Amino acid sequence: MTIDDPGTGASPSESSGPGDPRRATADPDLDEGHDSALGDQVRSGLRWSFVSTVLGRILNPLLGIVLARILTPEDFGVFAVALVALNALISINDLGVTLAVVRWPGKVDEVARTATSVAIAGSVLFYAACFVSAPWVASALNSPDATGVLRLLALGVIIDGAGSVPLAFITRSFRQDQRMVADWSGFLVSAGVTIGLAAAGFGAWSLAWGRIVGNLVNTSLLYRLSPLRPRPGWDRDRARELLRFGLPLTGSSFLVFAMLNVDYVVVGHELGTVALGIYLLAFNLSSFPVNVLSTSIRRVLVPAFARFQHDHAALRDVFLRWMHHLALLTVLLCTLLAALAYPTILFVYGTKWRGAAPVLVSLALLGGTRVLIEFIYDVFVAVGHSRPLLWLQGLWVVLLVPALTAGARLDGVRGVGFAHAVVAVGIMLPVFSRALHPIGISMVDVGRQLARPLLGAAAAGTAGVLTVHVLGEGFAGLAVGGLVIVAVYAAVGASPAELRSLPELVRRRRVEVAPAGE
Repeated sequence: MTIDDPGTGASPSESSGPGDPRRATADPDLDEGHDSALGDQVRSGLRWSFVSTVLGRILNPLLGIVLARILTPEDFGVFAVALVALNALISINDLGVTLAVVRWPGKVDEVARTATSVAIAGSVLFYAACFVSAPWVASALNSPDATGVLRLLALGVIIDGAGSVPLAFITRSFRQDQRMVADWSGFLVSAGVTIGLAAAGFGAWSLAWGRIVGNLVNTSLLYRLSPLRPRPGWDRDRARELLRFGLPLTGSSFLVFAMLNVDYVVVGHELGTVALGIYLLAFNLSSFPVNVLSTSIRRVLVPAFARFQHDHAALRDVFLRWMHHLALLTVLLCTLLAALAYPTILFVYGTKWRGAAPVLVSLALLGGTRVLIEFIYDVFVAVGHSRPLLWLQGLWVVLLVPALTAGARLDGVRGVGFAHAVVAVGIMLPVFSRALHPIGISMVDVGRQLARPLLGAAAAGTAGVLTVHVLGEGFAGLAVGGLVIVAVYAAVGASPAELRSLPELVRRRRVEVAPAGE
């Protein structure tokens, strides 16, 4: 509904000393091999990232509730049409150079100017293509009124391209404190503009203007805070190296976009704008685990995992320990969303959005699966295996198109949500897990991390649904059902040792990035 969650980049830092968590310099790889220093950097990055994400999880839903009370499903449907096109462009506009810079093995200065030229040139070209094709895209999705909103919203592509290298530099150096300042400044401005225009009757335009103004503030601050503000330049050899890594990743990113947005295309084309608005609300809610967990952790995963890209045994050890903790939290959040879908929608958003509840039940499963697959995705990026991602995402899209179309025709928006979940959980998660084998991680390893949390989810979800059935779909069912789910999940889905260590883990925000035994 959507203003993006706060968070769009990260930046390097100057250093003061070995123990300073800000110690990354213009060449963070000088720290290669120093696990203690890396641990300091990752812990610092995660602290700020989690603070930003927790604030986002408090304020973003509040903003969404306010807007859902002011605007209509049709307004959200029009905005969703424009958002589909914008997401397509954002997924490819920098041609993969942002992540290429994040994992660059040498000094960033070597490639910064060339990377800037590639990102800006790509963004301008893609925006021009979007401007020309906007009427056709809007008509194809049964929403011709979205043409102007699409052209405005797509300006965010150019803004995004201009900030690509400062963003990569911040991410590379674990400077989530700087990123948080930029992100939250943009978010607060965006929220104020959006609510003001929505209350004044601007409908879908309020969402588009709010996002553009917020993006401008965010990118301006990233430039101001980043020590690296390169001007455009060109080095043919560096460009070739950047694109050799970045282009397959761009293709993969576009397929990720297609996987996450083909449902909007199917719903808009098959079911119309109102159904699309309802589906958008459900999908946004189902993305709660992704936004809480992936958004925070992914900001530091690629640079952290990249330190072990030549030591697969150490990488396997770190990966499995992180995945276990991630699965424990992800499965709990998804269980809460699925079991409490009806009371959540009715109590929070009102009866006009009731149609989103059955969709949310299925999409909650998709949200959790996305967290785990994105975790696997980042391992491939960190070790430089971008080509397998292209084929994996391509397979996902190929499977989704007929599945979602059949779901829409058989059971409307609920059928689309169910088809999305079946493809993700039943096919793509096993396929992604199997693809980890060349770097020493087996499907059995992954299954062991998921087994107990899934058992806990089955027990807790059943208890939650029964509680709502007894107490009804009002506040009592929502509150008591949530408590019951958490209690049952804690008893079944987690070991006593994990429960005992959780308070200390949260208090210290501890993240272990060295292999066990080091």
